[in-house]
Amino acid sequence: MSKSIRKILSIILSLSLCICLTTGCGDGKKRLMFGTGGTAGTYYSYGGIIAQYLTSHAKVKVTAVSTGGSKVNIQSIQDGDFQLGFTQSDVMDYAWNGTKTFAKDGPTHDFRVLGGLYNETVQLFSMKKDIKSVADLKGKSVSIGEAGSGVYFNALDVLDGAGISLDDIKPQYLSFEDSKEALKDGKIDAAFIVAGAPTTAITELATTNGVNLININGSLRDAILKKCPYYTALEIPAKTYPGQNEPVETITVKATVIVDASLDEDTVYNMTAAIFDHTKDIAKENAKGTELSLKNATDGMAVPFHKGAARYYKEHDINVKTN
Repeated sequence: MSKSIRKILSIILSLSLCICLTTGCGDGKKRLMFGTGGTAGTYYSYGGIIAQYLTSHAKVKVTAVSTGGSKVNIQSIQDGDFQLGFTQSDVMDYAWNGTKTFAKDGPTHDFRVLGGLYNETVQLFSMKKDIKSVADLKGKSVSIGEAGSGVYFNALDVLDGAGISLDDIKPQYLSFEDSKEALKDGKIDAAFIVAGAPTTAITELATTNGVNLININGSLRDAILKKCPYYTALEIPAKTYPGQNEPVETITVKATVIVDASLDEDTVYNMTAAIFDHTKDIAKENAKGTELSLKNATDGMAVPFHKGAARYYKEHDINVKTN
């Protein structure tokens, strides 16, 4: 066999593999890669379940992949490596507008929203009895999350709403676990954590040492919501944590599924239906499924929806923006 013939056959084989990846070859299904998060986190475990329902009900073959989370997933869709992914609603706003963690990279409009799935709640807590409000953080040592993380920017939004700069506090850049240990050891006075409530780190601390959850409410919350449309108001019910006898008012961002803007409308419509037509079944497989609702899917989104998802929501009397 001549070199030229072998080269032609090699090209044909490569093209065939590409077609298989996008169409699913014999099964006729498009093959889609779904960026989730770390293997120990909710994004990955929940993403695996969502991938199963999409594969079973949306005429696609979806593979959930462990990743570095929100920013990586957005960039991977931009690069064409993934076709859908998890992200926080605030991080996708940064990406769309080229701000904060995307200030250096610049804006990207290569993705669209499919829908929000569950709340990632901004939680401010302390073991100090004299810290009863955000204003009381002045002069205190406060964990505001790891530098450049989602928690970091959420903490800055809350502090800014209260007229507090980083110069007014002693900022500490700690993970959830390190924040818990630092509070327990008296090395910091308060900490921000952004995650679904109840959050394990806070539950453990509340069980052994007792904690105070600080309200983010009233005029402070109004100011944050006005300036940052990717947040929504949320109440953490009483008894969510040991010793928490009263509800706590705060704000939340959404764990959101985004898709490649170039996906066709029918595919994204079928994917949206595959999730929200099966909320009760999904809830049986993951506790976060109990938060699935059309209201949660569409509230607090500052980035346009994909037209396929918008068609599904319109059929359920909800109008969302697509541009």
